[in-house]
This record gives sequence, structure tokens and C-alpha cells, in this order.
Amino acid sequence: MLLKKHYSILLICLLLSIITKAQNTVGTILNTEDSFGGYTLFTAQTETYLINNCGEVVNQWTSQYPPGNSVYLLEDGSLLRACNVGNTHIQFGGTGGRIEKFDWDGNLTWSFDYSNTTMLQHHDIFPMDNGNIFVLAATEMTSEEAIEAGRDPSKLDNGRLLNEQVIEIEPSGTNSATIVWEWNIKDHLVQDFDSTKDNYGVISENPNKLDINYLGGLSGNENWLHINSIQYNKNLDQIVLSSRHMNEIYIIDHSTTTAQAASSTGGVYGKGGDFLYRWGNPQAYDHGTESDRKLFGQHYPHWIPEGLPYAGKLILFNNGFGRVPSFSEVFIITPPTTSPGVYSYSQNVAFGPTSTDYTYTDPNNETEFFSRILSGAQMLPNGNILICDGDSGYFFEIDSNENTVWEYINPSSSNGILSQGDNPNENPNIVFRATRYSPSYSAFTGRDLTPGNPIELNPNLSGCEALSLSDVEQNSVSVYPNPTTNRINIKTQGTIDSIEVYNVMGMRVAQNKNTNGIDLNNLKSGVYFLNITDNGKLTTKKVIKQ
Repeated sequence: MLLKKHYSILLICLLLSIITKAQNTVGTILNTEDSFGGYTLFTAQTETYLINNCGEVVNQWTSQYPPGNSVYLLEDGSLLRACNVGNTHIQFGGTGGRIEKFDWDGNLTWSFDYSNTTMLQHHDIFPMDNGNIFVLAATEMTSEEAIEAGRDPSKLDNGRLLNEQVIEIEPSGTNSATIVWEWNIKDHLVQDFDSTKDNYGVISENPNKLDINYLGGLSGNENWLHINSIQYNKNLDQIVLSSRHMNEIYIIDHSTTTAQAASSTGGVYGKGGDFLYRWGNPQAYDHGTESDRKLFGQHYPHWIPEGLPYAGKLILFNNGFGRVPSFSEVFIITPPTTSPGVYSYSQNVAFGPTSTDYTYTDPNNETEFFSRILSGAQMLPNGNILICDGDSGYFFEIDSNENTVWEYINPSSSNGILSQGDNPNENPNIVFRATRYSPSYSAFTGRDLTPGNPIELNPNLSGCEALSLSDVEQNSVSVYPNPTTNRINIKTQGTIDSIEVYNVMGMRVAQNKNTNGIDLNNLKSGVYFLNITDNGKLTTKKVIKQ
């Protein structure tokens, strides 16, 4: 499998250190040896692309619908994608209404519509290990329902309010699903406007509930919350949500029953469906002022997976929308806990932390990095971070020293596929989110990963050579003994330039150069992948350390 572009790097090292760079306007702009070699997934228009680091398409899926918005590559090689069906009854940025599943070969194997005059899937979905799917949706509250819940009538727009809902569905057949769990924000409100209505109480004494009359600077917008992300931690059995308009993230308990999720008791953490944790804008629950606000229209908070740097912490893209001056950031934070999944809180003191573990802004000029909408950030196994600047369709990867080691601009615009040399700033090419998958990801096992052409027309791959599988197959390399207890020897007719060892998480754990073997003595027992560069050609071998 393709991991790094060693051939081109070996050539350019003679001229310009280790950097490969093409003077491109779209597609791969920069690719260096320090980037994490893998496959990047994103959706644009009706197409979903899986590309290598040179921007060559490894696989592509076609839908009849534009994005609605997130997309996932599943472990079995299937693609799960949200679609925009054009619902005219509920309209705001990020709407969807349909979920589709395709096999690796692009065949539609399942679909499910969640769209009518009073409800609509939007923004995000999340695939669970058991095959179920979390769905983020908006549902209608009539003006009568909203006022009874304590909404100030002067803060109602279009005679209704949109409730944010999470459902867990169990797919069946080719176009069906059963709702097996449900949570609604309308069951977890507080208000101090009208003592004769529901949910009356003191805002500051109810930090686990949402103030139905706090608008986050908006004026009666029916889409008052605009939750734009749903992600899940299976070890904690918790869900994290992101509200763009409230400038907050929320964590809720999934261990509840649906009945408990509508209450304030029950579940592993004893709070039913109330917030277990919130962060980003303490003035939303009367625990601070505007100066205490940390988030500005953020996207994609999620737990960093086990085995990666900063594992267990939350990473998110802080758009910076509404801030003067406008600039974006990537945050990594540690929610304070008293035990796993139990979050620290002191009365009248905002949920922590007061500072981030890590913050990225543009190191030269912070205002140069700004995405008003969309976007996300992903921790990679080698400690790099992949960042999606969504409103520009721009992906870039930074290393631990905040050097940019890979850049890519989406060539698929609403005006059509761009040619090399076109100005992407003149052609809308937005991307909701981009995700990098390790070559060791199970979806790729047994797949033909021969790269095709880049997306852009008239592509320029000079300085960014990528090996096809035929290149690999023509290069006869064998490893022995396999399994091994310590050393792996390598036999080849050529000259070995380098050997890199990666664990199943895609993290490089050992390397050697100009040798015919490598010691694995210091590694734990398990499965590893050797990336062997032989006369500029890359071969990947799976080995077992006993």
C-alpha cells in the first residue's frame, strides 16, 4: 500500500532538502516526507473521493444527491453518506434528509429518508460498531409548544422553533430502519421568563439544562441552536454535540433508555438526558460574561482515539465566526473529571478547562487562517494534525512544530471540475469535513488501491510521484522469519533505501536505512506493517511479532 512518496523525495532531496512541491492552484499543492501517508476522504457535489497524498483518486462513489453533509468509510469498505434531498419546509445551512450506504464498488446497498414537513436530518451522522447509526435531526416545535416551554414570544420566528434531536437507528432491508433510542433538547430546558410556564427556574442553578431564551447574539431565529456535529465515545458511552449558534459543546449520556433520556435521572451517570458537560460559552448559563467565551461557531468536536497523541482529549475546529478580528483555531482540551466520564463542576463556577492543552493558529498571521463555516481537525497517528478549512475547500497538515507538510485544494466546485491553473477563489469548492485513513485501516484489506487520475483537469504531478500496485508487484521483496520473535530480514534483488515499521493504528514505531533487516525486540507482540523502499519503489509487508 502507498504510504509515502519516497521515490520523488529521494530525487528532490538532492535539490531542495526533503520537500516536494508543485506549483499548482488545485489538487496537491505541497507534499513532504513528513506528511502522514494515507488516504483522504471527502465529499463534494454528488461525488465522494478517496485520494492519496498526491491527490490521485483511489476510489470514488457517486450519489444522485449533494452532501447532507458528513461521510464515513466503514471498516468493511462501505461508504456511509448523508444527502441533501432539498426539503423546502425546514431550510438552513447543512440540511440533509437522507442517508445512503454504498459498497466499495459504488453500488447503493441501503438508504433511509428522515425528512418531512416537521423533521429533517442535518449535518452529521455517526456509524456505531454494532451497525446502528446516530442521526442528528431538527424537528418542529409549534409556537404554542415553544411558549409553553417558556420561550419569550418576542423571540419566536416563523411561528415555530426547531428542536434538536438525536436518534439511533438500526438499519434493515434496503431502505428501512428502526429507531431504537432517542434524545431531544426540548426535554432539557430551563427558563426564567414566565413562572406560569414549564421549565421555570434559576438559570445559574441549572447548568445541566439549556436556557430556551438565550440566543447567542441571534434574534429569534427558529434555527436557534444549529447543532452541526455529533460524535461518540464508545468507552464512555457518551455523545458530544456542537452548537454553532450557542458557541458551546455538550456531552450527553447514551447509556439511558429513551424514557430516561427525556428525564433528568437514570443512566450510568445518573443525569438522564441532561448535559453531563458543556464548554465554550459560560454566559449561556449565567456563569460568565462575553470575555469568558472561548468558542465562536465551532465545528467537529470529537474524542481523539486511543493509541494516538492526546488520546481521550477533545479536539475541535474553532471557526472564530463573529470575533473581531476574525481568525480560526484548532483546540485540544481536557474536560476536568473526577472519574472517567464524570465531569467536575463547582456551583457558580463554569465548567473547565480555563485554557486549552493545545491551540493552533497561523504562526505568521493569525487572520490568514479563517473559515467562517464548516471545517474540522483530525489528530493523525504520527502526531500531525490534518485541518480542513472548509469554506475554501483547503486541506493542510501540520507537524508537531506547526510546519505545513501537506496541502491540497479541492478541485470539485459548484461550477464544475477545475483545471490546473484555475483560481479556486473564483469557484465555490466548499467541503464539510476531510478525514485521513491509515493504509492499515481494515477497509483497504484486499482492495485494489491502484491510483487513478487526480480530480482536477490537466493535472500536474511533477515532483509528486505515486506508486501503483503494479509497481509494487514488479518489485520482488520477501521478509523472513514471519512470524518473528525479534529480527525481520529482507530479501530483494535491489538496494534497500529504508525500512519503516507501523503499528495497526498507522503510527511509525521503528525505522532503519540502508540495511537488509530491522530489529523488533522493543516492540510488543502483535501485527505490524513494514514499508520497504527498494530502489525508490515501495513495498508493504504485514508481519507478526510474537
